Amino acid sequence: MTETYGLYIDGKWEVPAGATFFSTHNPATGEELGKFVASNRADVERAIVSAHRAFKAWRDTPAPKRGQILLRAAEIYRKNKEELGRTVTREMGKILPEGRGDVQEAIDMIEYASGEGRRLLGETVPSELRNKFCLTLRQPKGVVAAITPWNFPTAIPNWKISAALISGNTVVFKPASGTSLCGVKVVQAYEEAGLPGGVLNLVTGPGSVAGDVLVSDPRIKAVSFTGGTDTGRQVYTAAAQHLKYVHLEMGGKNPQIVMDDANLDLALDGLLFGAFGSSGQRCTATSRLLLHQKIYDEFLGRLLDRLKRFRVGNPLEEGVDMGPVASADQERKILSYIEIGQKEGARLLFGGQKLRGPSYDRGYFIAPTVFEARHGMRITKEEIFGPVLSVIKVSDFDEAVRIANDVDYGLSSSIYTRNVNWAFQAMDRLEAGITYINAPTIGAEVQLPFGGIKNTGNGGREAGTTAIDEFTEIKTVFVDFSDRLQKAQIDT
Repeated sequence: MTETYGLYIDGKWEVPAGATFFSTHNPATGEELGKFVASNRADVERAIVSAHRAFKAWRDTPAPKRGQILLRAAEIYRKNKEELGRTVTREMGKILPEGRGDVQEAIDMIEYASGEGRRLLGETVPSELRNKFCLTLRQPKGVVAAITPWNFPTAIPNWKISAALISGNTVVFKPASGTSLCGVKVVQAYEEAGLPGGVLNLVTGPGSVAGDVLVSDPRIKAVSFTGGTDTGRQVYTAAAQHLKYVHLEMGGKNPQIVMDDANLDLALDGLLFGAFGSSGQRCTATSRLLLHQKIYDEFLGRLLDRLKRFRVGNPLEEGVDMGPVASADQERKILSYIEIGQKEGARLLFGGQKLRGPSYDRGYFIAPTVFEARHGMRITKEEIFGPVLSVIKVSDFDEAVRIANDVDYGLSSSIYTRNVNWAFQAMDRLEAGITYINAPTIGAEVQLPFGGIKNTGNGGREAGTTAIDEFTEIKTVFVDFSDRLQKAQIDT
């Protein structure tokens, strides 16, 4: 019998009277994984009240003590890593090594954030007056909302939750409906770690209800959202009516440039991981391959040869290279883009179809797909978010950079070259929040900021040294111990 999971409000799991439910399913097999409460407006408002009530005590808890609780949560994740990794794989569909990696990234981020409990850095600067100190302090914003996607269902929630909690905020967390079981597991670790009731609250269900309440309620002081660009715009514009801080992480159309002097074996390994890891369902996935004309035919031949041995199947099985896409909606969208590419005249070199047969018929399996395309086609400009790669021939470095930059997104970018001049020019000229040299477009590490420009986001960064920026206010403090009135810019 499928287990039913409630909401987590004020430190208690509850199934509200008269609740309606939805289910999540394994995208490889169709197996039902759990039933979850479809939160209504009253449920979300109760979660906000709980977080609001818990805020003062949590804010006043010394930050190093908050960090100790986070470290206990990280240790609980570590102890349960295999089980949690399997949950990620069963509910989202990425292969098991990537499921484990999702959980490891959560562990890494929590441990990193916990260390900020002994930093939460401000500034001290000289005053222009005698006997006066000038400094800044970080203070929490209050109750914050964390709205997260399905593609990294334990990692991304913890990017937000751990940074928000160490900063002294309380949180209302709404995971993507399709990975609600992972959302439950995220919260259970903090509960087991001893997080006080009300500090972290979980609401599940459609964003059209929960998201609208979180964006519009004045007690929510900040919204951290990762997801699609269209939804992100709606969140941003709605929150603007309340002058609410919003951090957005959205789409990407990430290029990998391979120059004629590159290590082609290394570039090919990186491409396969970047384009088809997580079935291409990463905001940092490699969706465009820009090949120098001198190595174009050779590299393309190597790619197609490798794909003939590329294994698609149940992501829990050993030796599988790629699992299903995450849902029926994802499958429809990706297949529609494959059709668009063919109608535009892109040359289909590999894949391009839903996989059929006993191993595939109960899931959402699409073959890894490669198009030979011209820059400007929709499949080279729009985010597909699936295992679809557009290959574009370029004549030189300048053309590669121009094409790489000529999209509406700016999240990640990559170049393979042994030429130090090209490498440093790429660092400077590629319009992206992240640039990799001789590595794929995926693989961010938690100790560095993550985010992008253009339609990828609205300027902020998660993780790394900027992790707590979105969750803190800066207070400037002047301490005058001169025992007389001093007038800055007036006294001489």
